[in-house]
Amino acid sequence: MSERKPVESWLLDMDGVLVKEGRPIPGAPEFVARLRAADRRFLILTNNSIYTARDLHARLTRMGFDVPENAIWTSALATAQFLEDQRPGGTAYVIGEAGLTTALHNAGYVLTNYEPEYVVLGETREYSFTAITTAIRAIVAGARFICTNPDPTGPSSEGILPAVGSVAALITKATGTDPYYVGKPNPMMMRSALNTIGAHSETTAMVGDRMDTDVLCGLEAGLETILVLSGISTREEVDRFPYRPSRVVDSVASLIDEA
Repeated sequence: MSERKPVESWLLDMDGVLVKEGRPIPGAPEFVARLRAADRRFLILTNNSIYTARDLHARLTRMGFDVPENAIWTSALATAQFLEDQRPGGTAYVIGEAGLTTALHNAGYVLTNYEPEYVVLGETREYSFTAITTAIRAIVAGARFICTNPDPTGPSSEGILPAVGSVAALITKATGTDPYYVGKPNPMMMRSALNTIGAHSETTAMVGDRMDTDVLCGLEAGLETILVLSGISTREEVDRFPYRPSRVVDSVASLIDEA
């Protein structure tokens, strides 16, 4: 593996890297504080489309993180940016919550169930059978199918929950139409994140806790990839994948001296 340039910018997954089950991971607030003190460019990424950046800013602040709102990038924001670039001022039928609907409204989209140009599926706390049926009928009628992220499950204090990828599979089965996923591991989310902070792939590191999203998208975007073991992945699982992260560390606490 060729030697990389020193890291100047950081892309950080949120759940499993900075927080876990509603609590900060030890060393994570200090790592972010070091980035801020050193005036490093960084962006916190999440595939969760439920919350707005303002919501997440408030949540992180309560947990002791000093993070500006514009340093948070969600799959909902990436999806809205993608649709605004593809078809400005379009229409969409949306299954999702405030993070997604707000992002699409701000991008100039009209949300409607009447002959929408797109069906956009995001995370929600409760998936409605009626809403899913409406989405299926719209896709059969010609609407394009977009999903914020491919994650089949998500974490909760009670155990895993079905997520966007699982519901998308149901819709695909009913319509025969595969969705286009905007969030990780789509390198598009990495490129939009890099553009947001004016960073270059050669001097940027992606820090995440999942091999199949964080490490994969960082690798495909040409970033240094750092897998932390403070979230969902274990050291033993790394060898099961056909690709490897640049490094594996216990948590971001191990990276404080590099910030």
